[in-house]
Amino acid sequence: MKKATGIICLVAGVLLIVWGYHLSQSVGGQFQRIFTGSPGDKAMGLYIGGAVLCAAGVFQIYLGKK
Repeated sequence: MKKATGIICLVAGVLLIVWGYHLSQSVGGQFQRIFTGSPGDKAMGLYIGGAVLCAAGVFQIYLGKK
């Protein structure tokens, strides 16, 4: 059961990272990057959330075998 939860977290994390990438590459994201130098709050939130979910998924898969 923990392995299935880990896989779901890993897939959801990857999807959030991809969504954040597409958001940062949009026209609005490009304008924000031009004027502020950073990809934007929503894109960064998706990147961070995706990374946390990926890490949780990996830990669930490899360390939750008990």
